[in-house]
Amino acid sequence: MSTETIDNSPKFDRRPWGTFTVLDEGEDFKVKRIEVLPGKRLSYQKHAQRAEHWVVVHGTAKVTLDDHDHFVEAGEAIDITIGSAHRVENPGEDLLVFIEVQRGNYLGEDDIVRLQDDFGRAP
Repeated sequence: MSTETIDNSPKFDRRPWGTFTVLDEGEDFKVKRIEVLPGKRLSYQKHAQRAEHWVVVHGTAKVTLDDHDHFVEAGEAIDITIGSAHRVENPGEDLLVFIEVQRGNYLGEDDIVRLQDDFGRAP
């Protein structure tokens, strides 16, 4: 019997726009619960090595995808292909909650090119 302890607890991170929790991950996928505060938005960004599938579970997301805006309601989903410029924003007064499924060869947080950012993180 192995005495090695495996930490399966979710990984939580607080950001200026809200929070994310990593719910599960494997070699070529990662699943996150993302909460966006009212009136906040994430950076307009691209990923070189991963695609994302977003399912809104609470609230309404304003998703900018390659310079086109889409409103995604609770129960609806949107796909972000590798290399697409994208951003999610919470235009409502309630918390926006969505599930993000990442798929790709590399899923590190450093696979990001910020094109615009409200918090000074873009070049």
